[in-house]
Amino acid sequence: MTRYFLRVSREGSRAARALALGLALSLGGVLALTGPVLAQNALVIPDGSRQAIPIAIPNFAGGDLGRQIAEVISADLERSGLFKPIPAGTFPQSPDQLQAQPAFPSWRGAGADALVAGKVVPQGGKTAFEFRLWELNSEQQMTGTAFTADTANWRRVAHIIADTIYSKMTGDDGYFDTRIVYVSESGPKNRRVKRLAIMDQDGANHRFLTSGKDLVLTPRFSPRDQTITYMSYFNDKPRVYLFNIDTGQQEVLGDFPGMTFAPRFSPDGNRVVMSMARDGNTDIYAIDLRTRKFNRLTSGPAIDTSPSFSPDGSQIVYNSDQGGSQQLYIMSAGGGGGKRISFGDGRYATPVWSPRGDYIAFTKMKGGRFSIGVMKPDGSGERILTESFLDEAPTWAPNGRVIAFFRQSPGASGSVKLYSVDVTGFNERLMPTPLDGSDPAWSPLNP
Repeated sequence: MTRYFLRVSREGSRAARALALGLALSLGGVLALTGPVLAQNALVIPDGSRQAIPIAIPNFAGGDLGRQIAEVISADLERSGLFKPIPAGTFPQSPDQLQAQPAFPSWRGAGADALVAGKVVPQGGKTAFEFRLWELNSEQQMTGTAFTADTANWRRVAHIIADTIYSKMTGDDGYFDTRIVYVSESGPKNRRVKRLAIMDQDGANHRFLTSGKDLVLTPRFSPRDQTITYMSYFNDKPRVYLFNIDTGQQEVLGDFPGMTFAPRFSPDGNRVVMSMARDGNTDIYAIDLRTRKFNRLTSGPAIDTSPSFSPDGSQIVYNSDQGGSQQLYIMSAGGGGGKRISFGDGRYATPVWSPRGDYIAFTKMKGGRFSIGVMKPDGSGERILTESFLDEAPTWAPNGRVIAFFRQSPGASGSVKLYSVDVTGFNERLMPTPLDGSDPAWSPLNP
């Protein structure tokens, strides 16, 4: 069997992760026991389908680490709502027996449509990882790979394997090898301590990025790397920071006394847009991060806020009260007049363009309730995904399939928690955080 060395780490290059995923797709012919990878076996899930794929994910051969790898893969796929891992008690073969060839009729009899088989082999401080994905009805291998990584990064390896399985079986890109940055909240509601925190998308590897000494708000990821921008109040004035999560390097973008809403990156990571109040008007401005020059994009008496770029960088969606109530508008990324796209009952805010460009997520306020919804960029197809006392601040997973947001419950003792929901409106899930949490921002895929 051909083997490849791969160092998987958060400090690694983007090419390293691409290599990992590339191997998962290219080595099928090398690893196949009955033939090459058959792309036509992919089980594509239509939008709105609630039928989860039954999949068997036994422990990988190789002891406790093999068990942990399988558990993370299983949890990732189950949490997506598109897969249903079958109970371990129904498995007809042991992990070691699966290293030969699956007993296909027995696995089908256990209720599985697909099977993941793998093993781990320690090699000093590193580990060789191998897995195969089988489609049980055709008895064909769909994909598989073998590579070596630092043992300490086994959890990232599990997420990368889960991404490969998800992609192969649904036709969408995976999103498990990602992180969430958010505002961690603690203390009474009239004296909240707010700190930046970050965690893997499954809640693992949680850590705080700021001390809580200064109030922080609205972190936003760059679409290109592991850099965030966020607001913090320094001497009671809003200041915008750029923070590289992997290196810890932080710089001040500027002090903006008139800022009214969070900055967001352009798709190429070279610009930031935000709204600021100047001379009695609240307008949208773009800042070139290379020259630090400002460009005013809107003008007039209306309050224009919450800008978000389209994935190709050509347009910006924002909310404005120029028509008399808070609605969504789209304008050219160079500025100018906006075209209204929201026409439903209620008010609209915090629009965020999907990474795929097919939807815009938003917060909707109607009848004292707050909802998370999506619509197409032309305003058609509006669909409400969640509703509660207060659901707010949607953020997209990098594959454009899942949205994270925060939910606040009523009352003096009400909590603030992070949730996720599928773009179809199904599979709403609480995202685990050690304290209360708000203002989530989903990272791109880890490099």
